[in-house]
Amino acid sequence: MSEHDEKRAEENGDTRAEQRDGSGESGNRLRKELPQEVAAAESADQDTPEPEPAPEPAPDLEPEPEVAPEPRLTGRQRLVQGLWPPRVSRAQLIVALLLFGLGFGLAVQVASNSDSDSALRGARQEDLVRILDELDDRTQRLEDEKQGLEKQRDELENSSDQAEEARKQTIEKERQLGILAGTVAAQGPGITMTIEDTKGTVESDMLLDAVQELRAAGAEAIQVNGVRVVAGTFLTDSGKGVSVDGNKINAPYRFKVIGKSQDLEPALNIPGGVVQTLEKEQAIVTVERSTKIVVDALRAAKRPDYARSSSQ
Repeated sequence: MSEHDEKRAEENGDTRAEQRDGSGESGNRLRKELPQEVAAAESADQDTPEPEPAPEPAPDLEPEPEVAPEPRLTGRQRLVQGLWPPRVSRAQLIVALLLFGLGFGLAVQVASNSDSDSALRGARQEDLVRILDELDDRTQRLEDEKQGLEKQRDELENSSDQAEEARKQTIEKERQLGILAGTVAAQGPGITMTIEDTKGTVESDMLLDAVQELRAAGAEAIQVNGVRVVAGTFLTDSGKGVSVDGNKINAPYRFKVIGKSQDLEPALNIPGGVVQTLEKEQAIVTVERSTKIVVDALRAAKRPDYARSSSQ
């Protein structure tokens, strides 16, 4: 190879070396700049929001009607809505029924008391005085009975011959029980009540009310048209008359009653009592006091079928 060729080769080699150096420097420069560009590109990609996917078209639906806003309610309207319609449980219903029954019973009691009070409100002053006297007489009668029993007890305790005293008291007690049972005749002060039933309107329950009122006033012996009235006496209607213990009696009905006449007569004449009730039925009632009334109708002594003395 000639010197000229060698020189040219050297120049070409230097040129290639420079090119290599230049490309190396440019390559190094690109490598230095590349991370910054990549980082900037990544940040740009992060800042740029991804496009949202287009919404799918909604199916064809009918447009919903616009709902009008609900009107504001007042406090009273909210209270009415809370109370109606009522929401009643089983326990509340039972309590309501119990309260209703209690209220009904109280109303009936008040009405009955007002009816009895109204009869006394409409009574005259002399009628009220008679009623008070009758109550006082009943109290005195019970007090006298109490004192009599206490006296008998004292006599039995203090008597030297207690057996004889007990026998006397037994005889006296038998006589008293015989009068009450209707097995012996009796006499004493009392009244006679006569009921004339011209219209045929007097019934057995009216006569029974008279008997009960007389017993409450202290009657000790009662006789009606020849029939002795005792504890077990019953009265029933019988055609145009009345039957007493199965014995038919007809008007006029005559009651013979032994007892304190000052108690018996006012008891029959109280407002709304026996006399006024019978007079409303157009019956004529006459009550007469007497110092001696004889009750001589007797009842046969009947042995009880089941009752026995507890001392046996």
